Amino acid sequence: MESPRAVVIGSGIGGLTAAVALHRSGWQVTVLERAGSLEPVGAGISLAPNAQRALDVIGLGDEIRSLAVWQGEGGMRSPDGRRLSGTDSTAAAERFGGPLVLLHRATLIDRVAAGLPASAIRTGCPAHLVDPGAAGGRPAVIGTPDGTVEAELVIGADGIHSSVRGALFPDHPGPSYAGFTTWRILAPAPAEPFAPHETWGRGALWGTQPLKDGRIYAYAAAVAPAGARAADDERAELLRRFGDWHRPIPAIIDAADPGGVLRNDVHQMTDPLPAFHRGRTVLVGDAAHAMAPTLGQGGNQAIEDGIVLAHHVAPGGDLGAGLAAYTADRLPRTTAVVRKAERVSRLMRLSGRVTVAVRDFVMSTVSRLGPGLVLRTFDGIADWRPPQHTYAAGTNGASAQPRWTTTDEDRDARR
Repeated sequence: MESPRAVVIGSGIGGLTAAVALHRSGWQVTVLERAGSLEPVGAGISLAPNAQRALDVIGLGDEIRSLAVWQGEGGMRSPDGRRLSGTDSTAAAERFGGPLVLLHRATLIDRVAAGLPASAIRTGCPAHLVDPGAAGGRPAVIGTPDGTVEAELVIGADGIHSSVRGALFPDHPGPSYAGFTTWRILAPAPAEPFAPHETWGRGALWGTQPLKDGRIYAYAAAVAPAGARAADDERAELLRRFGDWHRPIPAIIDAADPGGVLRNDVHQMTDPLPAFHRGRTVLVGDAAHAMAPTLGQGGNQAIEDGIVLAHHVAPGGDLGAGLAAYTADRLPRTTAVVRKAERVSRLMRLSGRVTVAVRDFVMSTVSRLGPGLVLRTFDGIADWRPPQHTYAAGTNGASAQPRWTTTDEDRDARR
């Protein structure tokens, strides 16, 4: 019997994870990508233990864990270098069952895409949803430059401004501007040693993290009007905004390639969708739940989506019931993460001298009185476990466990 066909619109991390997980469970998968290659938009991505455990299901968890480089202390600072709070890599790994891994997005995309046959990915192929289909009846229909394609399942993984989401839920307002913009760069490591840090200023933030290949992944955020851009170049804009902050921030900006500085406005969807599916079509990643990057969970939640979706829609099963179960699992969890990220972004956007001083005092006091309290921000997020496990025994924080199915009790406990 021929395998049922699944078509993924978009080749971001959520779409590719879903494609690999579906392929491994017996679906015939095709990924349609508008761009001419799989070269990802962005510089770096952080993968917390929740995403690493999700990647265990498709055999990639240990490979990703091997790229972890953060050791020792890290924490939050003020622009003059004063320590506001501290975290420790060992304590974080013990609390959540694994390390925090920073890696280049291209590395992650390459590793995940390798789990698909080369013929499964079609680049330079824009696609749009013509008909979402009916779970118990007609197939979904996708339009492409070469004509229409029918599929038993369509996955909308086409990002923040998803056309698939617009077709499924035309009355939903979609994402809105979060009030700040971000920059991301890759640069050579500075000569002087440094501890990984995130630095919070007045309506601005800077982060410096090491990568396994010896480079630095740095990111910045600042309150700015939507659509604003530097009159000269974005590296010059970073120097204007962050050039007088503590070392090694100015040196990292100086070492960056002006053409390699990425700037993107942040959009978020604090008004959740009524569901993540309709008919035979389902949403994953930013198409379903765009969020501010302040918890570093956007890509992590997309990876979770792909794994949970494949768990619920086994070939030959009741597709309608499976998609409903996917929505029931993912909608409450991602809504909570979106809203928590938005609350953190509000703290980052504070710009008044008094309010920022109070914020910094509270951060410093909480860290001093209870260092573990800082890590508790990620309780219920980084400790998530997927509905199925295929862990390698005893390696890098993973433990041998049998495959298991999520019960209602498990689901309620995670929420």
